[in-house]
Amino acid sequence: MSIDHRRLGRELDLFDSDPLIGAGLPFWLPGGAAARHEIESYLYELERRAGYHHVYSPALGKRRMFELSGHWDKFADDMFPPMRVGDDELVLRPSLCPHHALIFKARQRSYRDLPLRIAELGPMYRAERSGVLGGLSRVRSILLNDAHIFCPEERAGDEVAGVLRLMRDAHAALGLGPVSYRLSLRGAGGRYGGNDAGWARSEALLRDALSNADIRYADAPGEAAFYGPKIDMQIADPAGREWSLATVQIDYHQPERFELEYADASGGRSRPVMVHRSLAGSMERLFGHLIEVHGGAFPVWYAPVQLDVLPIGAEQDAAARDFAQNALAAGLRAEVHHDGSVGARIRDAAGRKIPYVAVIGGREAADGRVALRLRDGRQLDPMPGADAIALIASVAAARSPAL
Repeated sequence: MSIDHRRLGRELDLFDSDPLIGAGLPFWLPGGAAARHEIESYLYELERRAGYHHVYSPALGKRRMFELSGHWDKFADDMFPPMRVGDDELVLRPSLCPHHALIFKARQRSYRDLPLRIAELGPMYRAERSGVLGGLSRVRSILLNDAHIFCPEERAGDEVAGVLRLMRDAHAALGLGPVSYRLSLRGAGGRYGGNDAGWARSEALLRDALSNADIRYADAPGEAAFYGPKIDMQIADPAGREWSLATVQIDYHQPERFELEYADASGGRSRPVMVHRSLAGSMERLFGHLIEVHGGAFPVWYAPVQLDVLPIGAEQDAAARDFAQNALAAGLRAEVHHDGSVGARIRDAAGRKIPYVAVIGGREAADGRVALRLRDGRQLDPMPGADAIALIASVAAARSPAL
């Protein structure tokens, strides 16, 4: 029987929804928000170390911007209708790329500035039909791990290779593994922007990057973005269904439409290539998948609560509070629970998929020790509280999938 993230996510107090907010607009509860924040912070730091500059951009834009980018012509059926504000028609964005193109254009750029890697964890909106909405997998309000790299054409292949490496690192840390790679290409019809030459160059660059990385892949005609071909890293859910969470794309179309330029080494003006990429897709779809893959038992580093502290009796309450406070000060997410029998509280922690439970009885409180129980059923000998905190913190810092 496959795991349904919609049921489990609510049982574990990760997210919920309300008819007054609307379909396809889930809200994140404290546990889900804590796990999500940890992943967001990890992705931010991974990108920073790889030379990305993070920005913030508004979730609205003039209709004219999306006409210029091509989204309005190719994607209008999936966008919310414009809002009239004075003389302007403002639209909730379905994508971050037009904003990032204009961030590039906001300053004079030189070849010495390139590649310019702009990243953002930004909101976007899709007018999904009610019949396809469900849990976190199909929503109307999306927070996307997104980035755009502006570079000379001769550097595009190297940038794609770097993105593929970052994807593998991110997925390994999240406890995911790709099952296949897909090269998404143009299909029949007129929904695609750009010209044949640009599409041919983009496809050749992506094929070379896959070949150089020794990655086997399958062609997927008709699955390209409207502005260019893309590589999709596919993962499988417990039912065997494949999903695209990570993607990298090459785009000649939008740099031309927005007239992006930089000063090249010869003193002339050249047009950059725009590489679109997402390491983990949207936080909503990502967590829908993570809940199902891990059965709610997340790796320690992004578990909503990493340590549950259980005093056996009221006499140990002060010791339990002090131990939990020390764990919080060390950067762990810890809670103390007093009510009910110890057995009932241990079962409750197991049901909540908490990786570590620290039991403190009279003997442990007297000598500053705790008895750790692990989510996999193991019980460790009593140890000093500082050692227990160091053990859990080391596992979290290593981002190990194991306890």
